[in-house]
Order: sequence, then C-alpha cells, then structure tokens
Amino acid sequence: MLRRTFLRSLAWAAPALAPPASAAEPRFPVHFVDVAAEAGLRDVVYYGGVDRKTYIVEVTGCGVAFFDYDNDGWLDILVLNGSRLKAFDKGKAPTNHLYKNNRDGTFTDVTHAAGLVDSGWAGSCCIGDYDNDGNDDLFITYWGKNVLYHNNGDGTFTDVSERAGVAGDPKRWNAGATFVDYDRDGKLDLFVSAYVDVDLAELPVPGAGTNCTYKGIPVYCGPRGLKGTSNILYRNNGDGTFTDVSRKSGIANPSGYYGMSATTLDYNDDGAVDILVINDSTPSVLYRNNKNGTFTDVGVRAGVAYDENGSEQSGMGVAVADFDGDGLVDIVKTQFSDNYPALYRNLGRGFFQEVSTAAGLNTVTKYVQWGTGLVDFDNDSWPDLFYVTAHVFPELEKAHPEYPFKGPRFLFRNLGNGKFVNVTGECGPGLNTPHASHGCAFGDFDNDGDMDVLIMNQNEPPSLLRADVSSGHHWLKVKLIGTVSNRSAIGGRVTVKTGPRTQVQEVQSQSSYYSVNDFRLHFGLGAATQADSVTIRWPNGLIETLRDVSSDKVVYVKEGQGIIRTETFRPRQKA
Repeated sequence: MLRRTFLRSLAWAAPALAPPASAAEPRFPVHFVDVAAEAGLRDVVYYGGVDRKTYIVEVTGCGVAFFDYDNDGWLDILVLNGSRLKAFDKGKAPTNHLYKNNRDGTFTDVTHAAGLVDSGWAGSCCIGDYDNDGNDDLFITYWGKNVLYHNNGDGTFTDVSERAGVAGDPKRWNAGATFVDYDRDGKLDLFVSAYVDVDLAELPVPGAGTNCTYKGIPVYCGPRGLKGTSNILYRNNGDGTFTDVSRKSGIANPSGYYGMSATTLDYNDDGAVDILVINDSTPSVLYRNNKNGTFTDVGVRAGVAYDENGSEQSGMGVAVADFDGDGLVDIVKTQFSDNYPALYRNLGRGFFQEVSTAAGLNTVTKYVQWGTGLVDFDNDSWPDLFYVTAHVFPELEKAHPEYPFKGPRFLFRNLGNGKFVNVTGECGPGLNTPHASHGCAFGDFDNDGDMDVLIMNQNEPPSLLRADVSSGHHWLKVKLIGTVSNRSAIGGRVTVKTGPRTQVQEVQSQSSYYSVNDFRLHFGLGAATQADSVTIRWPNGLIETLRDVSSDKVVYVKEGQGIIRTETFRPRQKA
C-alpha cells in the first residue's frame, strides 16, 4: 500500500502529457497489405502440430528479423523455423531462411549460399557486430544448442558457436537473447534467457497431470509445474571468444523463472544499459546495471515485475519507447488471453506505473498476445501500439469459440494525450485476416519512408505487411555507427526534438517477441520539415548534438564525426 501511494505521488509530479486530442479523430491514414507471397516469402514456418499440441515445445513459436546483412542500405529478411514431434524425412527438415532484398519489392532466398541452413526448434534471434568488423553478426537460440554466425562480409556466414563458447548446454531450452555492451568497453557481450527445463520423456500427456487442463479441456502440460531455469551472460573477450560471467555478474539470480523475450534499455537514464526479461507465469526481471560489472534485479522495486494488482503475468513480448513524449522510455508487455497488453509509464527516478486501463488498452482480452512494437506508423510523431495474436491451445476453440486459435493483428493509435484507440478495423486485410502469429519485426523494407511489419505465422508462410501511408507527414531515420562504442551502437540513445515535441528511442539487439527491428531508428515528424535537434548518447557516454536536420531522409551518424552521409528515399507509387 505504501509503495502504491508513493508511485501515485510520483505520477502526480510527472511531466504533463500533450493536450487532449480531438474527440472526432479522422480515420487512421495507414493501410496494410500482406505482400509476402508476391515478394517471394512462400516457405512454411513449421512449429508443432496444427490441430493439437501434445507438448509445450510445440507452442512458443519463433522470431523474425529485418537484417541488412550485406550493408547495401536495403533490409533483408530472416525467418526462423521450428520442427514437429514426428521426424521429417531425410533432407526434408525445415530450415531457417535468409531472403535478400532485390530492391524492387521482391526477395531471393539465399539461405544455402549464405551458409545458414540449419534445422531444429529455433526460438529467438538477435543481431550485433560482436567483433566490430563492420558486419552485423547473427545469434539464434534453440531448444538445444545455440548458434552464433559470424558475418564474413562477402554474403556468407560461419558457425563459430563452439569456438566462441556460446553454444551452451544441448539440453537447455534457450529463449530470448540480446547483444549488450554491459561494461562499456566497446565490445558486445551476449545475454541469453531460458524458458523451462523440459524432458519430453518425463512429461505427462494432455489432461494426465497437474496444469494439463484449461477451461475443462485437456491440453499440454506447463509451464506451471515445470522447473524454471536461470539466465546466462557471456562477456566478450575481444578475441572472438566469450566467458560465462552469469554468477559473477549476478545474472544467474533470480532463478526458477520462465524466461522469454529479452531486450535492453536505460530505464533510469544513468548512461548504463540495463536488461529486461519478460517471463511467463513468473515475475518479469529488470536487471539494473550497477556500473561495476554486476546487476541487481529491481523489477519489483521499479514496478514492472507484476501487474497493478501485484499478480504474476504470463508475459510474452516486449516493446520499449517513449509513448507519451516526456523523454523517458516506457515499456509494453504482451500477455495471455483474458488480459491485455500491460503498459508501464516511466515516472522517472527509476519507477514505473502500469497505465494500461487509463490508456485504453483493456478493450480486447480474448487473444494471447505475442510480438509487439511501439511504432509511429502514420508519422504524426506519436508511437502507435501494434501486436500480433495466436492462442496456444488449438483444441480450445471447438469447445470455446470465444477463444479462437488464429486472430487478427491489432493496432492502437496513439492520440497524443496518454490514450490509445483501436483502429484495427480501419487498416485493411493485412491486419484483419486471422493467423496464428508469434514473432514480428518492424522496418522499412521498401525504403519509402514508412514502417512495414514482418510476421512469423505458425504452420504457414510468414506475412510481410506493406504499410501504405496517406497522412502526408514527414519523417527522419537515424542510423548510428559506433567507433569507440560498439560498431552496431547497441545501447545508443537518440533524442529528436521538433518544436515542443521530444522523442526518444534506443538501439536494441532484440525486441518484440524473439525478433529484431530495423536498426535505422524511425521518427515521425508530423508537419515539421526538419528536426530542430538530434542528440545521440553513444553507448560509451559521448554525447553529440546535430542541429536543423531536414526531414524525409536517412542520416548516417558516425561516433565523433557527425553525419557522414544522407540518403533520400523516393516514396513508393501508390496503386
């Protein structure tokens, strides 16, 4: 009770939000079309049974990434893959897929040529240039050993997992992962979360044990009742290898949680990157960076471990952005059905307050939510909330049609006054056609200045939602290149000011659900034709400010050198 009173007092003292938006909002000026098939993304993402899930490993799905692996300024696409309990015929097992952007709205599958053919129960991916050679590398988690792919810079990758020391235990169910330079030495370290400790030979079948029924229906068992695990932190040695510092750093504590998505943020604005882990059926963990090589879990103290009633949540995905324009990064956590996305407003001084209901996010509750993002789709300078859905029990719908297995994608428009409104029905078939979706990523794949969405669909090909925007608003993209800091600038923060508006974003190696967004940070500018200032706080602490940066372009900013080049996009001709 004392803590809640204290948080309310902080909320009262927090910066005021923007003036209320008009009661008669115009239609949302963004239309989404799924162009995956015509773009060449036709390979099925296999993940467990279609009509029935016998074990929990068939359920969680996997991530996707917008990934400019060849540094040509056009986003390529990575789609992870899973498996089935029944073995595939030799040579027929599904594999992850890397698609090269042909710069004409289509992609070519280059998986074999790139050396990325691999099969298994993939989970998440994260991206970062761990050896600072100018080419972003790729890390993929599995139920089993993880894989670290070194980007050779010639269109190919080399599996260096064992040599680097990050393959891990073959019996471990790895989940979220993120590169992070926690000690600010300019070299990317690696964090890996874990879900549950599971052995299929020891698991009961649906309905045969505790936690094996749901609403009277026999379903797979878990995660409750299964053994939780602990997280891992690998320190980059600077020679291509990593050292496990989990216990020494405090990352091994707490243990026994069901870890899922992982991301980085500087929640208390002290210049040191912290780590956030969204957990299923257990409290979420916020590792505060103590700036001495150690971390402390402050999730409870900061107000993000539980919901506003002090209950554990079945967390899935995560998004971090400044939704209310006060210069502090906020958090969205997606959850299980009979609930809604949890929005945590950053009150400053290291505290958050859940404001989901006040923000209007409690209007849809029957879907399980997964990948999510706070993304400014209409370029009005206010990040909107997007998330994808899929239930985990395909058997449930027959007895309870109010809980469909497949669901729409949801978009809540940010009104700029602390509130959101559901505009899903206005945005076209790309959102309203039902799928069982898990991972999703956000980026501008066709370089036309707006933000598109890549989505993993269970047991069907992925979706590629092209956003067609008619708002006429302006935008700015910022791509950071570290020199003293890590080359990918992961952990860097960009603050854009335009008139009275302030926007803040950070470069992250993983976000959404098990996925990776475009590293070019996208800022909508509304009617403004320039940003008055763009301030970069680099991961090593250096602060640089650029003045009067014109809109509708990408600016490439190199640490210590300012803007080294710009790129202007030509808007796509609307059909």
